[in-house]
Amino acid sequence: MRILRIATEGARALTGHKLRTFFMMAGTIVGIAALTVIMAVGAGTEKKVMKRVNAFGTHAIMITAGGGKGFSPPQAGISTLRLEDAEAVRTQIGGVDVVAPFAIKRGMSVKAGANQVQTTVMAIGQEWHDAWEWYAAGGEPISSEDVAAMSRVCLLGTLTAKDLFGDQNPIGEYIQIENVRFKVKGILQERGVSPMGESFDDRLVIPLTTGLRRLYNQDYITNIRVKVKDPAQIEAISGEIRQLLHERHHIAPPKEDDFGIWSAADIARMARGVSGTLNILLTALAGLSLLVGGIVLMNILLISVGERKKEIGLRRALGATQGDIFRQFLMESLSVTLLGMVLGSALGWAASSLMAGITKFPVVVSWQPFAFALGFALVVGLFFGVQPARRAARLKPVDALR
Repeated sequence: MRILRIATEGARALTGHKLRTFFMMAGTIVGIAALTVIMAVGAGTEKKVMKRVNAFGTHAIMITAGGGKGFSPPQAGISTLRLEDAEAVRTQIGGVDVVAPFAIKRGMSVKAGANQVQTTVMAIGQEWHDAWEWYAAGGEPISSEDVAAMSRVCLLGTLTAKDLFGDQNPIGEYIQIENVRFKVKGILQERGVSPMGESFDDRLVIPLTTGLRRLYNQDYITNIRVKVKDPAQIEAISGEIRQLLHERHHIAPPKEDDFGIWSAADIARMARGVSGTLNILLTALAGLSLLVGGIVLMNILLISVGERKKEIGLRRALGATQGDIFRQFLMESLSVTLLGMVLGSALGWAASSLMAGITKFPVVVSWQPFAFALGFALVVGLFFGVQPARRAARLKPVDALR
C-alpha cells in the first residue's frame, strides 16, 4: 500500500506540472525514437543485402581481374586474367562443377531502330548459363556452336529489351552494339539487383569469342565464375584457386595479388562490416541524445526539489521517512523515462513505417528496439534520478518548512 501511495503522489506531482514533465522526457523521446528507427533500418538493410548476396549464389566463387580489398567490377584495361587461367582452374582444381570465363564492358552504345541505350555487354561462353543458373526465358541460350563460330547473336536482359523494343517481341530482330550488327536470339530470365546494387536485367550477353575478337579487340577476360559441387568446400577451393593463380602469375610475397577471389560469404561479411560500423555510429548518436535527456531530467528534478521544499517538509512532519521521499522522487524519474520510452517507441515506429511507405526503403520492426528502449529508459531514469531523490530525502523537516 505504501508503494502504491508513493506512486500516486509521484503521478500527481508530474501531472500537476505538465510542461515541466514534457521537457524532462523530451530527450528520452528523441533518443528512443532515433534508436528505434536506426535499428529498424539496420535490420531492413541487412535483410536486403542478404537477399542480394543469396542472388549471387551460395555455391559460387567469383574471380575478378585486378587486385584490391573490396569487391568491385574490374576497371577497363586490366588484363591480369586469361582464358588459360580458367582452363587451369577447370582441369587442376578438384570439387569444381562449372567454370565460366566472361568479359564485361559497361556503358556500351546499343541501338535498335530509333532507340539507343548505354548498357553492359557481357561476352560469355556456353557454361555461363549453368554457372549463374541464369537461362533464357524466351528464345535460345548462347551455345557452344555460337562460341566456336564467333556468331553475332545476343540475348537481352528484360530491362534492356524493354528500353530498345518496348512491348514488341525482340527475338529475331537486329540490334547494333557500337558498329557491329547482332541478331537477338533470346531474352534472359529476370534477375533483379546484384549484391553491389546494380540491375542484373540492364545488360545483354554475346558469345565470348565474338566479344573478345570482333567487339572488344582484346585477348583477356575480366571474370571467372566457378560453381562448386559442395558449398561447404568453398573456403578450401578458394584457397586452392588462389595458390594456383599465384603460381601461374608468378606472385610471391610481398607482391600483391593481381586478382580477387570472392564468395557469397565474403560479400556478406563485407556488407555486414560496413552496415555494422554505420549502425554503431548512429546508435552512439542516439545514446548521446539519451545522455543529454538524462542530464536535463536530473537538472529539472533538482530545481523541482527546491520548489517543493514545503511539500517535502510537510510530508516528513506527517510521518514520511527519508526512504519514502527518496522512492517518490526516484519513481517520478522512472515514470518520466518510461513514459518517454513509450512515446519515443511509438514515434520511432511511425517514422519507420512512413519512411518505408514513402521511400520504399527496407524497414524491419522487431522486438529488439523495444527491449533496448526499455533498458535505456530504466538505466537513464535510475542513474539520473538518484541525485535529486537523495537531495530531497536529506532535507530536514524544520528547514524545509521555513
